[in-house]
Amino acid sequence: MSGTAGAVWGRAEQQDFRSRVRGTLLGAAVGDALGAPVDGLSLDAIQEAHGPDGLADLAPAHGRRGAVTHLTQLTLFSVDGLIRAQVRRDTGAWHPPTDLHRAYRRWAATQRDWGPDLRRKDDGWLAHEEWLYVRRDATRALLLGLGDETMGTPEAPKNPGERGPEAAARSAPFGLLVGWEPQLVTQLAVECAAQTHGHPTAGLAAGAYAVVVYGLARGESLDAAVQRALALLAPRPGHEPVVDALQHALGAVRQGLPGPARVTGLIGAGTAECLVAAAVYCALVGEDIRHGLRLAVNHDGPSAATGALTGGLLGALHGETALPPAWLAELEGRPTILELADDFAMEMTQGPALHGPAGSSPGWLVRYPRA
Repeated sequence: MSGTAGAVWGRAEQQDFRSRVRGTLLGAAVGDALGAPVDGLSLDAIQEAHGPDGLADLAPAHGRRGAVTHLTQLTLFSVDGLIRAQVRRDTGAWHPPTDLHRAYRRWAATQRDWGPDLRRKDDGWLAHEEWLYVRRDATRALLLGLGDETMGTPEAPKNPGERGPEAAARSAPFGLLVGWEPQLVTQLAVECAAQTHGHPTAGLAAGAYAVVVYGLARGESLDAAVQRALALLAPRPGHEPVVDALQHALGAVRQGLPGPARVTGLIGAGTAECLVAAAVYCALVGEDIRHGLRLAVNHDGPSAATGALTGGLLGALHGETALPPAWLAELEGRPTILELADDFAMEMTQGPALHGPAGSSPGWLVRYPRA
């Protein structure tokens, strides 16, 4: 599964893992969809439109209820890139950031092209999903960062001043690499963030978020997973803003009843580390997933990103069956998300049966080409 020999997977472990993978991807998408209609609105404007309690249910955005934004699109391409990296290892090539960059470039093509180009045989199945070819408010940093073939790295990042939350919000899948060492999960998220969000804090926030998801996907409590993230960040240069934000979130848990003012305070200027901290707070204090996600979208900050980050945590923690079924029923792209989640779980638990020196499944290599 990684540079080390992977775990031996029994059936119960495989089923638990698959439920957490589905939960993470569906949870992030549901949080994104819940926040999309009020993204960028002030709390006053949200309450004016949806009542004194704010937004409590899915509402129309982009022409329908349950619509997702570019955050979900990119998260799906993160998963695609991770599967492709595993498949390409058979060739002796092993550089996951390159595979992720290629996947994100395939996403960038969906923002330019009218629809799938079936002549591109190396695209794999995800890039042929027509519903992904819609523009959903992608930020300038994303379009610029992925606008040419040059890959940003921590040493030479794209958009070096960019501290927004988008790189963190596509990083939940890195945390699902449960057979990796946690510091490698952190490093991969940091390296991939530099492809669009070059400020060191944005990268470290993505790394912190990925490793919190990693702890949850391995069955840890949210508090334990956050403590692991804090310990892993401590030796890294420039960690202070991220560590401070997370500790602020943990402290806020003990400061009385949760509400919009507390979430708005944590979000601050809407930078990556603040949104990750706000998501941790919402996931910790939410009475259930509905309550946690409502907290995550009713405030003065970026609602879609905070919702997506919170949903990824809650889905990894509780698994898919804890997510609100009425919201899943209306979620845009749910069949694609489930198919991709199950492919990821199958690759990570049974990859050698799908491809390797002894032979490969031709159908799998059509879905996830080695090129």
